Amino acid sequence: MDEGAEPESGDRLSPLLRPVRAGNGFEEALEQILQVIRLGLVSDGGRLPAERDLADRLGVSRVTLREVLKVLQDQGIVESRRGRYGGTFVRERPDPASAGSAAELRRRITKVDVEDTLRFREVLEVGAAGLCAAQGLDRAQAERLRAALARTGDAAPAEYRRRDTLFHLTLAGLSGSPSLAAQYAAVRATVNDLLDCIPLLVRNLEHSQHQHTALVEAILDGDPDAAAEVMREHCAGTAALLRGFLA
Repeated sequence: MDEGAEPESGDRLSPLLRPVRAGNGFEEALEQILQVIRLGLVSDGGRLPAERDLADRLGVSRVTLREVLKVLQDQGIVESRRGRYGGTFVRERPDPASAGSAAELRRRITKVDVEDTLRFREVLEVGAAGLCAAQGLDRAQAERLRAALARTGDAAPAEYRRRDTLFHLTLAGLSGSPSLAAQYAAVRATVNDLLDCIPLLVRNLEHSQHQHTALVEAILDGDPDAAAEVMREHCAGTAALLRGFLA
Protein backbone atom coordinates (compact mmCIF):
# COMPACT_ATOMS: atom_id res chain seq x y z
CA MET A 1 0.00 0.00 0.00
CA ASP A 2 1.33 3.47 -0.94
CA GLU A 3 2.28 5.76 1.91
CA GLY A 4 -0.69 7.92 2.86
CA ALA A 5 -3.23 5.71 1.07
CA GLU A 6 -6.37 4.74 2.89
CA PRO A 7 -6.06 1.32 4.56
CA GLU A 8 -8.07 -1.56 3.20
CA SER A 9 -11.54 -1.85 4.76
CA GLY A 10 -10.57 -4.87 6.86
CA ASP A 11 -7.57 -3.03 8.32
CA ARG A 12 -9.68 -0.01 9.25
CA LEU A 13 -12.20 -2.17 11.04
CA SER A 14 -9.76 -4.41 12.90
CA PRO A 15 -9.73 -2.35 16.12
CA LEU A 16 -13.54 -2.45 16.36
CA LEU A 17 -14.62 -5.84 15.05
CA ARG A 18 -13.77 -8.52 17.58
CA PRO A 19 -15.24 -11.88 18.62
CA VAL A 20 -18.42 -11.42 20.61
CA ARG A 21 -19.37 -13.26 23.79
CA ALA A 22 -21.48 -16.32 23.19
CA GLY A 23 -24.35 -15.19 25.39
CA ASN A 24 -25.22 -12.04 23.42
CA GLY A 25 -23.85 -12.77 19.95
CA PHE A 26 -26.69 -11.10 18.03
CA GLU A 27 -26.80 -7.95 20.16
CA GLU A 28 -23.04 -7.43 20.36
CA ALA A 29 -22.52 -8.10 16.64
CA LEU A 30 -25.20 -5.50 15.92
CA GLU A 31 -23.55 -3.04 18.31
CA GLN A 32 -20.14 -3.43 16.67
CA ILE A 33 -21.40 -3.03 13.10
CA LEU A 34 -23.47 0.01 14.10
CA GLN A 35 -20.41 1.52 15.75
CA VAL A 36 -18.39 0.99 12.58
CA ILE A 37 -21.07 2.77 10.55
CA ARG A 38 -21.67 5.58 13.07
CA LEU A 39 -17.94 6.32 13.18
CA GLY A 40 -17.84 6.60 9.38
CA LEU A 41 -15.28 3.82 9.00
CA VAL A 42 -17.41 2.66 6.08
CA SER A 43 -18.59 5.79 4.29
CA ASP A 44 -22.03 6.42 2.83
CA GLY A 45 -22.31 4.18 -0.20
CA GLY A 46 -19.35 2.09 0.94
CA ARG A 47 -19.45 -1.68 1.15
CA LEU A 48 -19.14 -3.66 4.36
CA PRO A 49 -16.76 -6.60 4.38
CA ALA A 50 -18.06 -9.82 2.87
CA GLU A 51 -20.37 -11.93 5.06
CA ARG A 52 -17.75 -14.64 5.54
CA ASP A 53 -15.15 -12.09 6.68
CA LEU A 54 -17.58 -10.31 9.01
CA ALA A 55 -18.78 -13.56 10.55
CA ASP A 56 -15.20 -14.71 11.14
CA ARG A 57 -14.18 -11.41 12.71
CA LEU A 58 -17.20 -11.32 15.01
CA GLY A 59 -17.11 -15.02 15.84
CA VAL A 60 -20.77 -15.56 14.90
CA SER A 61 -22.51 -17.88 12.48
CA ARG A 62 -23.49 -16.71 9.00
CA VAL A 63 -27.13 -17.17 10.08
CA THR A 64 -26.73 -14.77 13.02
CA LEU A 65 -24.85 -12.27 10.87
CA ARG A 66 -27.59 -12.31 8.24
CA GLU A 67 -30.16 -11.60 10.96
CA VAL A 68 -28.07 -8.62 12.06
CA LEU A 69 -27.77 -7.34 8.49
CA LYS A 70 -31.51 -7.83 7.98
CA VAL A 71 -32.21 -5.59 10.99
CA LEU A 72 -29.87 -2.93 9.63
CA GLN A 73 -31.56 -3.17 6.22
CA ASP A 74 -35.04 -2.93 7.76
CA GLN A 75 -33.94 0.22 9.58
CA GLY A 76 -32.68 1.79 6.36
CA ILE A 77 -29.06 1.80 7.53
CA VAL A 78 -27.69 -0.58 4.89
CA GLU A 79 -28.91 -2.04 1.61
CA SER A 80 -28.16 -5.33 -0.08
CA ARG A 81 -27.16 -5.46 -3.76
CA ARG A 82 -26.92 -8.57 -5.89
CA GLY A 83 -24.58 -9.42 -8.71
CA ARG A 84 -20.87 -9.45 -9.36
CA TYR A 85 -20.34 -6.17 -7.55
CA GLY A 86 -22.98 -6.83 -4.92
CA GLY A 87 -22.76 -6.97 -1.16
CA THR A 88 -24.03 -4.94 1.78
CA PHE A 89 -23.66 -1.18 1.38
CA VAL A 90 -24.10 1.67 3.86
CA ARG A 91 -26.97 3.92 2.86
CA GLU A 92 -26.73 7.68 2.91
CA ARG A 93 -27.67 8.90 6.34
CA PRO A 94 -30.61 11.29 6.62
CA ASP A 95 -30.36 14.76 8.06
CA PRO A 96 -31.09 14.37 11.80
CA ALA A 97 -33.27 17.51 11.64
CA SER A 98 -35.76 15.61 9.49
CA ALA A 99 -36.00 12.58 11.72
CA GLY A 100 -39.39 13.67 13.16
CA SER A 101 -40.53 11.71 16.16
CA ALA A 102 -37.15 9.99 16.49
CA ALA A 103 -35.56 13.40 16.92
CA GLU A 104 -38.14 14.28 19.56
CA LEU A 105 -37.36 11.10 21.47
CA ARG A 106 -33.67 11.88 21.32
CA ARG A 107 -34.29 15.37 22.70
CA ARG A 108 -35.90 13.74 25.72
CA ILE A 109 -32.68 11.91 26.55
CA THR A 110 -30.11 14.58 25.74
CA LYS A 111 -29.26 15.03 29.42
CA VAL A 112 -29.23 11.33 30.24
CA ASP A 113 -25.84 9.84 31.09
CA VAL A 114 -26.39 6.58 29.23
CA GLU A 115 -23.38 4.75 30.63
CA ASP A 116 -24.18 5.71 34.21
CA THR A 117 -27.80 4.65 33.74
CA LEU A 118 -26.81 1.28 32.30
CA ARG A 119 -24.26 0.60 35.06
CA PHE A 120 -26.71 1.50 37.81
CA ARG A 121 -29.43 -0.60 36.21
CA GLU A 122 -27.06 -3.59 36.08
CA VAL A 123 -26.05 -3.22 39.73
CA LEU A 124 -29.68 -3.11 40.85
CA GLU A 125 -30.88 -5.93 38.58
CA VAL A 126 -28.02 -8.28 39.38
CA GLY A 127 -28.43 -7.55 43.09
CA ALA A 128 -32.17 -8.19 42.98
CA ALA A 129 -31.74 -11.48 41.14
CA GLY A 130 -29.11 -12.67 43.61
CA LEU A 131 -31.21 -11.68 46.62
CA CYS A 132 -34.31 -13.46 45.30
CA ALA A 133 -32.36 -16.66 44.73
CA ALA A 134 -30.41 -16.49 48.00
CA GLN A 135 -33.34 -15.88 50.32
CA GLY A 136 -35.79 -18.05 48.38
CA LEU A 137 -39.38 -17.31 47.41
CA ASP A 138 -42.48 -18.70 49.07
CA ARG A 139 -45.19 -20.32 46.95
CA ALA A 140 -47.15 -17.11 46.39
CA GLN A 141 -44.03 -15.17 45.44
CA ALA A 142 -42.89 -17.89 43.06
CA GLU A 143 -46.30 -17.81 41.38
CA ARG A 144 -46.07 -14.03 40.98
CA LEU A 145 -42.71 -14.40 39.26
CA ARG A 146 -43.92 -17.23 37.01
CA ALA A 147 -47.01 -15.23 36.07
CA ALA A 148 -44.93 -12.16 35.17
CA LEU A 149 -42.71 -14.38 33.02
CA ALA A 150 -45.73 -15.93 31.28
CA ARG A 151 -47.12 -12.49 30.46
CA THR A 152 -43.92 -11.51 28.68
CA GLY A 153 -44.02 -14.78 26.76
CA ASP A 154 -47.56 -14.10 25.54
CA ALA A 155 -46.94 -10.46 24.65
CA ALA A 156 -47.34 -9.10 21.15
CA PRO A 157 -44.30 -7.05 20.07
CA ALA A 158 -46.12 -3.76 20.69
CA GLU A 159 -46.88 -4.85 24.26
CA TYR A 160 -43.56 -6.50 25.03
CA ARG A 161 -41.70 -3.58 26.56
CA ARG A 162 -44.52 -2.77 28.97
CA ARG A 163 -44.76 -6.38 30.14
CA ASP A 164 -40.99 -6.68 30.26
CA THR A 165 -40.96 -3.66 32.57
CA LEU A 166 -43.54 -5.32 34.80
CA PHE A 167 -41.49 -8.53 34.92
CA HIS A 168 -38.39 -6.66 36.06
CA LEU A 169 -40.34 -4.56 38.55
CA THR A 170 -41.83 -7.76 39.98
CA LEU A 171 -38.36 -9.20 40.42
CA ALA A 172 -37.13 -6.05 42.15
CA GLY A 173 -40.16 -6.08 44.43
CA LEU A 174 -39.48 -9.69 45.43
CA SER A 175 -35.92 -8.86 46.47
CA GLY A 176 -37.09 -7.95 49.97
CA SER A 177 -35.54 -4.48 49.76
CA PRO A 178 -38.04 -1.62 49.32
CA SER A 179 -35.15 0.80 48.73
CA LEU A 180 -33.80 -1.34 45.90
CA ALA A 181 -37.27 -1.64 44.36
CA ALA A 182 -37.80 2.13 44.49
CA GLN A 183 -34.42 2.88 42.97
CA TYR A 184 -35.02 0.32 40.26
CA ALA A 185 -38.39 1.83 39.36
CA ALA A 186 -36.70 5.21 38.87
CA VAL A 187 -33.85 3.93 36.74
CA ARG A 188 -36.19 1.74 34.71
CA ALA A 189 -38.15 4.83 33.68
CA THR A 190 -34.96 6.27 32.23
CA VAL A 191 -34.07 2.97 30.57
CA ASN A 192 -37.51 2.92 28.94
CA ASP A 193 -36.92 6.41 27.53
CA LEU A 194 -33.72 5.07 25.99
CA LEU A 195 -35.44 1.96 24.67
CA ASP A 196 -38.13 4.10 23.05
CA CYS A 197 -35.40 5.58 20.84
CA ILE A 198 -34.45 2.25 19.26
CA PRO A 199 -36.48 -0.25 17.21
CA LEU A 200 -38.13 -3.37 18.54
CA LEU A 201 -36.13 -6.34 17.24
CA VAL A 202 -37.93 -9.68 17.21
CA ARG A 203 -34.69 -11.65 17.50
CA ASN A 204 -33.71 -9.65 20.57
CA LEU A 205 -37.15 -10.13 22.16
CA GLU A 206 -36.88 -13.90 21.66
CA HIS A 207 -33.39 -13.89 23.14
CA SER A 208 -34.55 -11.82 26.10
CA GLN A 209 -37.35 -14.26 26.76
CA HIS A 210 -34.92 -17.20 26.84
CA GLN A 211 -32.81 -15.27 29.35
CA HIS A 212 -35.90 -14.44 31.43
CA THR A 213 -36.76 -18.14 31.56
CA ALA A 214 -33.23 -19.12 32.60
CA LEU A 215 -33.28 -16.38 35.24
CA VAL A 216 -36.53 -17.57 36.78
CA GLU A 217 -35.26 -21.16 36.82
CA ALA A 218 -32.06 -20.11 38.62
CA ILE A 219 -34.02 -18.12 41.19
CA LEU A 220 -36.48 -20.93 41.87
CA ASP A 221 -33.57 -23.38 42.11
CA GLY A 222 -32.06 -21.16 44.82
CA ASP A 223 -28.83 -20.55 42.86
CA PRO A 224 -27.80 -16.91 43.46
CA ASP A 225 -24.59 -17.16 41.43
CA ALA A 226 -26.40 -18.47 38.36
CA ALA A 227 -29.22 -15.94 38.76
CA ALA A 228 -26.76 -13.05 39.03
CA GLU A 229 -24.80 -14.24 35.99
CA VAL A 230 -27.90 -14.62 33.81
CA MET A 231 -29.09 -11.17 34.81
CA ARG A 232 -25.67 -9.65 34.18
CA GLU A 233 -25.66 -11.13 30.68
CA HIS A 234 -29.22 -9.97 30.10
CA CYS A 235 -28.35 -6.39 31.05
CA ALA A 236 -25.26 -6.53 28.85
CA GLY A 237 -27.38 -7.47 25.84
CA THR A 238 -29.69 -4.50 26.31
CA ALA A 239 -26.71 -2.21 26.89
CA ALA A 240 -25.10 -3.41 23.65
CA LEU A 241 -28.20 -2.49 21.64
CA LEU A 242 -28.54 0.92 23.27
CA ARG A 243 -24.90 1.78 22.76
CA GLY A 244 -25.10 0.67 19.17
CA PHE A 245 -28.16 2.70 18.24
CA LEU A 246 -27.63 5.74 20.47
CA ALA A 247 -23.85 6.24 20.19
